[in-house]
Amino acid sequence: MTMGAPAEIDRGERFSFGKNWSSFLHTLDQSRIDIAVQSLKDLLQVKTLSGQTFLDVGSGSGLFSLAARKLGARVHSFDFDPASVACGKTLRDRFDAAPAEWKIEQGSALDRTYLHALGQFDVVYSWGVLHHTGKMWDALENVSGLVNPHGKLAIAIYNDQGWRSRAWLRVKQLYCRHWWGRGLVLLFFLPWFFVRTVLVSLIRGRNEFATYRRHRGMSIVHDWIDWLGGLPFEVATFEELKQFFETRGFRELTSRRTRRLGCHEFCFQRI
Repeated sequence: MTMGAPAEIDRGERFSFGKNWSSFLHTLDQSRIDIAVQSLKDLLQVKTLSGQTFLDVGSGSGLFSLAARKLGARVHSFDFDPASVACGKTLRDRFDAAPAEWKIEQGSALDRTYLHALGQFDVVYSWGVLHHTGKMWDALENVSGLVNPHGKLAIAIYNDQGWRSRAWLRVKQLYCRHWWGRGLVLLFFLPWFFVRTVLVSLIRGRNEFATYRRHRGMSIVHDWIDWLGGLPFEVATFEELKQFFETRGFRELTSRRTRRLGCHEFCFQRI
């Protein structure tokens, strides 16, 4: 049986993702929503999702479920963290004129019984989620079966940086297991991330804080905190992920490979 999110958080085995996304909602405005909608259109290579079904696996803040609704999809969102479920319901209540077209539940990408009951969808979206389940390859296997024939799967998974990834795992464990560890991690890394981003902005001659927002409408500070505390934590190479899905009957439509900190990004189509 999968342990509930609050119990795992209390045991220092899981980051409080929902709490972080609840804070992010205070920064959400129409500009961020518009950016999220455009980024989803670009990722899926569509102009609309009208008449299509959209499954958001690990919906987090609920922003991209909302983006799918803005594009006309019938949306089903679920998340393991009850606070993230609450975030989605807050957005639905605030922005969706047809709430019956957006179902939100608590559920796990590792619960095959739950997933089987959902059926299949035209678009399955799981962005920066399944590497936080504790059994990433099982979760990837599970979501692959949720895609309709000729449907699309959008996924982002942390890059395997070798020893660097193992070092980051220790940072995340320190953050989650001790209150003083969380303070030390934030005290050291947040200023470092800030200064690094300022220096990159100066070198490139552009505001990297604004560039980050324009990419997907997300908050760079909330994503920093998500990175520092994000436990469980697993990684994969670009080639491993591509081969995994190709052997399961998917072809790559678009992708973005990273060689540093961050995620490999894919949009696959089921053949």
